[in-house]
Amino acid sequence: MSWPTSSGVAGVRYAVDASRHLPLQVMVAAPSSVPSTPGLEMSGADFAGAEMETMLGWPEVRGVAEVMDMHGVLHGSERMQEIVQAGLNSGKLIEGHARGLSGADLQAYLAAGVTSDHELTSADDALEKLRAGLTIEIRGSHPYLLPGIVAALKTLPHLSSQITVCTDDVPPDILLEKGGIIALLNLLIEHGLPAVDALRFATLNAAIRLQRHDLGLIAAGRRADLVVFDSLEKLVAREVYVGGKLLARAGNLLTPIAPAPGVTPPRDTLQIAPLRADDFILRVQGIRHGIARLRHIRGARFTQWGEVEVQVRDGIVQLPAGFSLIWVKHRHGRHQATPQIALLEGWGELRGAIATSYSHDSHNLVVLGRDANDMALAANQLIASGGGMALAQQGEILAHVAMPIAGMLSDLPAAELARQFRELRDLSSQVADWEPPYRVFKAIEGTCLACNAGPHLTDLGLTDGGSRQIVDPLIACREIPEPTDHNNNPQGA
Repeated sequence: MSWPTSSGVAGVRYAVDASRHLPLQVMVAAPSSVPSTPGLEMSGADFAGAEMETMLGWPEVRGVAEVMDMHGVLHGSERMQEIVQAGLNSGKLIEGHARGLSGADLQAYLAAGVTSDHELTSADDALEKLRAGLTIEIRGSHPYLLPGIVAALKTLPHLSSQITVCTDDVPPDILLEKGGIIALLNLLIEHGLPAVDALRFATLNAAIRLQRHDLGLIAAGRRADLVVFDSLEKLVAREVYVGGKLLARAGNLLTPIAPAPGVTPPRDTLQIAPLRADDFILRVQGIRHGIARLRHIRGARFTQWGEVEVQVRDGIVQLPAGFSLIWVKHRHGRHQATPQIALLEGWGELRGAIATSYSHDSHNLVVLGRDANDMALAANQLIASGGGMALAQQGEILAHVAMPIAGMLSDLPAAELARQFRELRDLSSQVADWEPPYRVFKAIEGTCLACNAGPHLTDLGLTDGGSRQIVDPLIACREIPEPTDHNNNPQGA
């Protein structure tokens, strides 16, 4: 759950109240990562022990959501000790985010009380975490890992009940066209996992993990929540029953679902004044004309540090070939933040701009691009609509998906939202061509995730996930005589 980063405990309460009347069983977890990395980013709220105790006291809350501040857990930060202890005291689940943890660090993370992980990075990683005693949650948002994970699981003499599945950021058009969990199960089956095992991961194993002993089996005393398939070779839901009543047939609801009465969603959460192109210029202080050596971000979600020498004219960095800009501004109204901006390598030369208010995990306003005018245009489109995603190129908005609820959710019907998002993703190839469009948006959503290793730009600056430090991008600079012939500024100002 992401929107509490904007709306705090009230946002979690909204999720509980808005989902209570649904036939879908929504099991809410109390967010532990608001923010994910204290001191490196600022979200719309701060959750510590007291907030966790409040939410864990609600019967609808099943446990502590993914514990992303791995560094805080391993180094015994007071905040993370309070959060994990609140989970332990409640007797409820404590979900994990153990990206990159191995050996002694992984054992320490488990010893703190975390019992699952969905951040699998390889087949070996999955096996190590399974053998360590974690419940592993195979996710569908990294499909390139699935062949190796399935092959590794097939080497085991027994498939443990501690193997289950999850989704984690499925775009609305993919969700509507292919499904969430069912799409993942079909991929696992395609890669050689027996269908019965795949279904067990999603049903019985999931029920065991969620401590829901009324689910997971077709048996006396269990809820009659059933899905009927025509075949186990490719899973297609023919009928869906909830509590023994037929709810859907052939992908269509038989009874419309009305919005929850009396539940008001959080809106107007982009508390930012309109922006100008000048706000998107990378400047170097203390030098007018010369050369500057800058630290920058290399790569997309799995980032590395890089260094590059750039020309500076009138204090403005001239973008080198192959580089673009990443820009972040706090949008929750908690401080008067100066926009942060850094060089980005490995995305190619973005032809226009991509803006989003859906950006893990503090969900501030993030803009990527090379042209300052397009970057301002895309950002202002989101400010006007209350959040979402937008593409801009040559002074025009190519595509836009409004997310006015907490800057992260849409209130459109599913079919219309899917159409808009499909258009956005398809047109993104006009702005960025370094990866298939799906990977572009997955990378954008995670490019500011400061709890992961490597450099990331947040609303507080250029951060290092390993050392937990905010780093000055400027390494060195030297003044040179002012040129007599000025070229146009490649940043588009």
